[in-house]
Amino acid sequence: MYLLDLDNIHKSFGAVKALKGVTLKVKAGEVHALIGENGAGKSTLMKVLSGAHTPDSGQIMFLGSSYQPQNPSDSRKAGIAMIYQELTLAPHLTVAENIMLGIETVRFGMVKNSKEKVKQALALLGQDIQPDMITRNLSIGKQQLVEIARALVSEAKVVIMDEPTSSLSAEDTKSLFKVIQTLKNQGIAVIYISHFLEEVKEISDNFTILRDGETVATGEMKNVTIPQIIRNMVGRSVDELYPSIPHQTGEIALEVNQLGNKLIPKNVSFSLRKGEILGLAGLVGAGRSETIRAIFGLDKARHGTVKINGKTDLKAFYLSPDSALANGLDLLSENRKEEGLALNLPIYQNLTLSALKKYTKFGFLNLKKEYESAKVWAEKLNTKSENVGKPMTTLSGGNQQKVCLARLLHHESDVLFLDEPTRGIDVGSKSEIYRLIQELAVQGKAIIVVSSYLPELFGVCDTLAVMHRGEMSAVRKIGAWTEEEVMSFATSGQ
Repeated sequence: MYLLDLDNIHKSFGAVKALKGVTLKVKAGEVHALIGENGAGKSTLMKVLSGAHTPDSGQIMFLGSSYQPQNPSDSRKAGIAMIYQELTLAPHLTVAENIMLGIETVRFGMVKNSKEKVKQALALLGQDIQPDMITRNLSIGKQQLVEIARALVSEAKVVIMDEPTSSLSAEDTKSLFKVIQTLKNQGIAVIYISHFLEEVKEISDNFTILRDGETVATGEMKNVTIPQIIRNMVGRSVDELYPSIPHQTGEIALEVNQLGNKLIPKNVSFSLRKGEILGLAGLVGAGRSETIRAIFGLDKARHGTVKINGKTDLKAFYLSPDSALANGLDLLSENRKEEGLALNLPIYQNLTLSALKKYTKFGFLNLKKEYESAKVWAEKLNTKSENVGKPMTTLSGGNQQKVCLARLLHHESDVLFLDEPTRGIDVGSKSEIYRLIQELAVQGKAIIVVSSYLPELFGVCDTLAVMHRGEMSAVRKIGAWTEEEVMSFATSGQ
């Protein structure tokens, strides 16, 4: 008997059929992976399950009875907890207040003290988190554990985790996996959604794969390989996830000397050639993002110099995004929603907003020219939108990322900093972005890729450096590194 059984679920939004007869069956005490590309229907299905959407047809059975939640509150009370990729915590409140938020016990108009209940939930997770801690002071990994503790306190029977490791370090990911094992031992079912297929393979017992709103495969995880999963996800064989396009390196495009600030305490020096793809590895907070943000002028450098194309020698202290763009540098931020996009604006304006001079004459903006140019760039990157006048929010995460990349190409910059370029997007979109990075190198662009995902760096980059507490290793050819050597320097500096 299944703890949770969704059968033949249909859901449409106008003419768009988001779910077309989806089936999902989950047992108590199992980790069930829900896999699919962006737009496959995973989020819609989970919103149906959590009560945010009402299905058009189909049946849901939970704990042996018909289950028809009218809103997320119904779902939570029934025993289904959703942990979103974007955490839903109040950072100014304590851990205990966040855990009990919305499920407080009130007696005679007073909120009952629930610290013992909170302590028990935190103790079960085996982490050094105290109820009185202010939530904003916790790492992202520990904040995620607070969300899980909230599910335990509400006596959830099913916990849904949406991209739980997308912002976690390797150490936090290991801690999370231990907690998931604890949940399994308690008989709690975990529905695990992730684009990191190696993780999915490691942590999951069973799987369901969605494609275009339909269930296309299901079974035991031990009986399927990652290539088979990818084939079912994208509807075609993906023999080469990391396309390799031959490209040559040329003269030095970027020279960084003795760059440093409070986030980069050990001065960083390196050079980057035209046509070179340099990977930056390291743990979260090691200084990877901080280094490229300082070069771009988003974070103020205290000292050092930056030389661009062998002629523009800039004092790092005076660097700014304006000067970086003017000198042919460009940055793709890891924080797509807050620093990479204006979600309230249409697609075409997101693509052109930082280079409007191309479409102005005598102080007037040529809207038609701007729109047509944006349309061309969107088509070049295979952005799946028939109308670039639509809001950014209508695009999937993968296609939003393509718009961010299209904006960089629209600038025609020579040096590109790509910070976590494939975070939170599906395998098919990742492969397209890897191919684009290779094609840019063929064009002679100098590229730095910052990533927490080692297979990505080994699959895409020509050279690699590792950072540890603000110190950068020597840059070496990618073939001169092993994953063990990368992790050794990242964790110990040796």
